[in-house]
Amino acid sequence: MDIKRIIQKQIESKIGLQKVIMLYGTRRTGKTTIIENIVQKYGDEALLLQGEDMQVSELLQKRTVANYKQLTAGKKIIVIDEAQAIPEIGKILKLLIDSVKGITVIATGSSSFDLVYTTGEPLVGRNLVYYLYPIAQAELSLTEDYLTTIRNLEDRLIYGSYPELWHLNSAQERENYLKQMVNSYLLKDLLTMENVKGADVLYKLLQMLAWQVGSQVSTVELAGSLQLNKATVERYLDLLSKVFIIYPLTGYSNNLRKEISKSKKWYFFDNGIRNALIGNFSPLEQRNDIGQLWEQYVLSERIKYNSYRNYQPQYFFWRTYDGQEIDFLELHNGKLQALECKWKEVKAKTPIAFGKAYPDAKFFLINKDSYLDWITDKQAI
Repeated sequence: MDIKRIIQKQIESKIGLQKVIMLYGTRRTGKTTIIENIVQKYGDEALLLQGEDMQVSELLQKRTVANYKQLTAGKKIIVIDEAQAIPEIGKILKLLIDSVKGITVIATGSSSFDLVYTTGEPLVGRNLVYYLYPIAQAELSLTEDYLTTIRNLEDRLIYGSYPELWHLNSAQERENYLKQMVNSYLLKDLLTMENVKGADVLYKLLQMLAWQVGSQVSTVELAGSLQLNKATVERYLDLLSKVFIIYPLTGYSNNLRKEISKSKKWYFFDNGIRNALIGNFSPLEQRNDIGQLWEQYVLSERIKYNSYRNYQPQYFFWRTYDGQEIDFLELHNGKLQALECKWKEVKAKTPIAFGKAYPDAKFFLINKDSYLDWITDKQAI
């Protein structure tokens, strides 16, 4: 199936603006495919450079206007793939876009460019930032019919949405691919850093988070289990979020005494990665974690959908010390929206404490009957 990526159209609409377009996302999400499509479309007017090529890296690190003008002569688009591999890439991008008129630079990275190297002067006012996630249901719904979507829901809860999965025919091939992703590619960028102890520690940390999806996570407990100090664990969690493997929700509070506000929940952007970490690809009827899978899937798909339509709310969870809770909240321009995910239950009520504290907030149930309304919208995209 030819899956059109929403980001590609959005990036193409910005070409010609004398900007640096930054495309972030984990490895294997399809960044290279997108830029290759763009380069092919623009032909001789585009130049594709591989950031992990040492010769390319050395050439770009010669930061002179004359060098960059010679390199880009006759080109309108300069594409740098895996740009985070190039030392001082921020300074390079700044000089490139400032000194060569009439070009657009597209730089991809599986991490924020300042994750490994100091970028120097910021690119504020010179750059546009886009995030590419594993394939979104919002993208699939542009080409597949409703019946196909329903039939494939279980597969997406179990195997996730990395693009290459669509080219694999068997469950065993998908399992092997995801295990390889976790063991070989996912942590590659972090392991280049000097202050990361090793893949085994990061892997164990991710495993612990995978078992606790949807639950409040104690960094003190994580630190104790990993025999690390709390500050190191917090730094690792921050790094893992910067390479778009996981993301946190913090507790929402309006300073009510019984609201939990200091804890965090951690989620994975992709169910397949989470299931690979715990080694469980069993069918849904054989699992006891369907609630976790459903909550993570809906939340991640909602984030993708919102991102692709340039709607950027703040995300929270809500819980009181006496156990009243809501899966996640969206706060945007002062308006609060509460979303509860239920795999089986048809009805859900607003928790009493939440209703009293936030009478103007809207409350919605997201189940198998309504979930597509929250994560797909052909008109909006």
